[in-house]
Amino acid sequence: MKEFEDGFSELQSDMISICMEFVENRADKVYVYASCEEGVLSSSFFYSINNTYVEAHKVNDALEDGDQTIDVSPKRGFMVLDIINGDIRKIRALCKEYKRAMPTEMKLVYDVKDGEFQAQYKYDLVYTNDDIKTAHHIAGEWFEEVKSNHL
Repeated sequence: MKEFEDGFSELQSDMISICMEFVENRADKVYVYASCEEGVLSSSFFYSINNTYVEAHKVNDALEDGDQTIDVSPKRGFMVLDIINGDIRKIRALCKEYKRAMPTEMKLVYDVKDGEFQAQYKYDLVYTNDDIKTAHHIAGEWFEEVKSNHL
């Protein structure tokens, strides 16, 4: 049991770490959306910086005047998503190995100041049984929900 939980935690930590690296450790909070449903893998990430909620490609909008900008090129963004998706695959393999249910959805939140980590998991189908919504829609809705709850 301990090996499973340690492995699971380590992979989630890796997702947070790569997102922190993307913003050069300048975020107040990191949000990671990870999805694995019916063979579809998807992920996204966003931040709270200076009390502003921003998607990864817009982090420079939240920086203070005079702060050095962050490289938010698509290439860097895709590298982060590749690593997160790799971690999702490893979690899927870990769940299979230990005969545990694989979450269809993981919402990870890391509060940098408090060092507090929160995770929400779903095990039911979230979007593959929906005619319109994709994982991208769900991740976008979560971003809007978080943003509007903190205004």
